[in-house]
Amino acid sequence: MAKTGRPRKIGPEHHPLLREIVTAKPLACMAEISAIFTRRSGIRVHRNTLADALTEAGITRTHQPRTTAEKQAEVQSVHTQRYGYDEAHRASGSSSRYTTSLTDAEWALVADIFEIKGRGKPPAYPRRVLVDACCYVVRTGCAWRRLPADFPPWQNVYRTLRRWMAQGKFEAMHDRLRAQWRARLGREAEPSASVIDAQSTRGSPQGGETGYDAGKKVKGRKRHVVVDTLGLLLAVSVTAASVQDRAGAHPVMNNAMAKYPSLQTVFADSGYAGRWTRPQDQPDLFTQTRTHKPFVVLPKRWVVERTHAWIERAKRLVMHHDRRTDVAQAWVWLAQARMLLTRLTRRFM
Repeated sequence: MAKTGRPRKIGPEHHPLLREIVTAKPLACMAEISAIFTRRSGIRVHRNTLADALTEAGITRTHQPRTTAEKQAEVQSVHTQRYGYDEAHRASGSSSRYTTSLTDAEWALVADIFEIKGRGKPPAYPRRVLVDACCYVVRTGCAWRRLPADFPPWQNVYRTLRRWMAQGKFEAMHDRLRAQWRARLGREAEPSASVIDAQSTRGSPQGGETGYDAGKKVKGRKRHVVVDTLGLLLAVSVTAASVQDRAGAHPVMNNAMAKYPSLQTVFADSGYAGRWTRPQDQPDLFTQTRTHKPFVVLPKRWVVERTHAWIERAKRLVMHHDRRTDVAQAWVWLAQARMLLTRLTRRFM
């Protein structure tokens, strides 16, 4: 009696194709052989059916037992290449694991500004860790009470920030790095030209000195900055947003001119034109200029706009979260100094 039943998908006519596939890929697994066979013949078969067909074609897979060393090497390879959480992802307990922390090369440039030398009680926490904590807050914008446990207590970090701010350490750090960057670019240490501009930013419900800028439709504070022609900070002041640009220009310009007597030129937009009531000992920095052209492209104005963008890379400076305006100014100095540290320690410019 003839054998009946469902016809087999793989017959003797497919054996040459199977031998060709195995010869071309002797180390292929069963899934790979099945995929290649389906692509070339158009026949989809189960792995067990394919294994039976390989046996009928006289194709057998040789297997040599692995040694203990080979098994351990395979386990180690799988462990090092695996994905997911393992020992390498565990916290080291050090603040240096944050991307905002200073590297050794960066800390070497400014360590003498913060380190305390002389007699007295040793500090409870390393100064570098405190600087890293301040950099973390200004870059991420986190609340003080949300400071990671890797750093010192937030109360200690905040008191240290206020003390360094009163001593002008952040400003001194930025001024040193700005001079080094200008020297690297072949510029004089003290600039002769500057650009001034103001930026209105929102204020948080935290409180403090705030106002409403009717022109920008912003309720909060206004950040007045003076930069050199490279966009690097020369002076900064923070006022209520209701203060006009020309009114807030004189204090910040006086600070810039007191620090850098070499300043001879100031680039400003039309918001600083006009006269206003001022003390007699202050010069009229800006006068109203008339032009028949409807639009005039002012040189170097884009430089300060780029500086505003640099400042707002720090999440703490997108919105004013501090009650005190001097703290807001200190954040600007620190954020820009951190940017210069990254530039100065890069291997390639």
